[in-house]
Amino acid sequence: MTVTLLTSQSAPTTTNADALVTGVFQGQERPVLAPITDEIDLMAALTALGATGKAEEITKIPTSGLAGGSGGAVPPGQQGLAVPVIVAVGLGPEPDEPAERPAYLERLRRAAGAAARDLTAGTTAKAKRVAIALPAGEPDEAEAVALGGLLGSYAFRRYRTSSGTPGDVELIVHTVHDDAVRRARILADAMTLVRDLVNTSPADMVPADLAAVAEQAAAAHGLGVRVLDENELAKEGFGGILAVGMGSAHPPRLVRLDYTHPDADRTVVFAGKGITFDSGGLSLKPPKAMETMKADMSGAAAVLAAVQAIAELGPAVNVVGYLSLAENMPGGGAQRPSDVITIYGGKTVEVLNTDAEGRLVLADALARSEADGPSLLVDVATLTGAQTVALGNRTAGVMASDDSLAAEIADAARRAGEAMWPMPLPEDLRKGLDSTVADLANVSGDRSGGMLVAGLFLREFVPAGVRWAHLDIAGPAYNDGAPYGYVAKGGTGAAVRTLVQIAADVAEGKLAGGPDDGK
Repeated sequence: MTVTLLTSQSAPTTTNADALVTGVFQGQERPVLAPITDEIDLMAALTALGATGKAEEITKIPTSGLAGGSGGAVPPGQQGLAVPVIVAVGLGPEPDEPAERPAYLERLRRAAGAAARDLTAGTTAKAKRVAIALPAGEPDEAEAVALGGLLGSYAFRRYRTSSGTPGDVELIVHTVHDDAVRRARILADAMTLVRDLVNTSPADMVPADLAAVAEQAAAAHGLGVRVLDENELAKEGFGGILAVGMGSAHPPRLVRLDYTHPDADRTVVFAGKGITFDSGGLSLKPPKAMETMKADMSGAAAVLAAVQAIAELGPAVNVVGYLSLAENMPGGGAQRPSDVITIYGGKTVEVLNTDAEGRLVLADALARSEADGPSLLVDVATLTGAQTVALGNRTAGVMASDDSLAAEIADAARRAGEAMWPMPLPEDLRKGLDSTVADLANVSGDRSGGMLVAGLFLREFVPAGVRWAHLDIAGPAYNDGAPYGYVAKGGTGAAVRTLVQIAADVAEGKLAGGPDDGK
């Protein structure tokens, strides 16, 4: 299924399409039509159908009577309607403060996504050509509408054998802002890549497979790439990645991607956890908990996709991306609880729980990043179940080397349309990682604050003097519930937009580590 994105500056009422999507705000007493289509007299129909304008509410209005069909009078101004159905989607309340702008843009994304999903989802698409006439008079609105529509049209069909596979879909966004729509296309392609990788069967996405996808993406987007196999990992001392991969028949990999800009004077390093399947190793997970563990490589996939998107967008910043790839299995050669391993750079770790493996593969990448001279280091991972306990399935946790950076990263996420919340790294929890035989243990004996303890562990491997942030996306990376907005069931593409926004902010001097930081 291919989704083609077009723009149009013609009147929405004259567009030849299978459906026209329009927006409805939630007014004080009744719904309020968005200005772009307020010349269409839909109020009587909306009222009769009980529409309120509540966010993502879908109301469908056939136009046969409106546009001159039998059985109904034609209200003034309706003669030009060229679509058989109008889909009015709720936008929630109209924003009246600049501070509400990010939330409003997210409602636009979700509205476009909800409408596109309703019209194109299923084994056969209900509409092949969809005109989207939501508010898009400003560039950020146009980007939000286009991105939501593209992501809402997503479908993963690799393993479907039925003849009802949906055909191609055309989305027409009514806007003059072509550049903003192009940016939406780039972001959607990146997030779709993550969704496809996460949704792929883990038997078809072992470390070497994901490394090969990274090499293909690098070749297509002019990125530098180096892949270390198990022999090179051993030679160079990447003990965390090797230890996690010891129990699998599919050996681990470390991928290093790099994007360079001729005018850049700062480097951002992204590191992603890439456990292609996580059984828990010898500290075996319960069977039910394994069902979504193909998603444990979401962090690495997000880094790959973000670097791809950054290369297309071209911000003046250098970006290095590490993908730490391993399959965590309980084979005869697997690491054992109480093993002591040596992370890249020489620090030793007592492995008390082999299911706390993501921090081990990330530790290698964080320590290796010192050679890149980063102004800012950000890792992203589906790291802890404690993240979902603390923040739920839609909000990621942000921990950082200082509270101001955590707040800045969370703000970048908010502007990108992703929910992230700054979390502390309490020093009193660090003592739980003390080991009697090694420099530190990989888990604490006290289960309290598991998300924060994982962040404290990672902090041990951050190069001295480097500002660092850790994004725990365990909940947001995979939607195991019903679809909503532009989010389908399965992989979501979480963190891609935030990483792209971080790179843009550093390039523009808006984020610590940028050219205006006084360094």
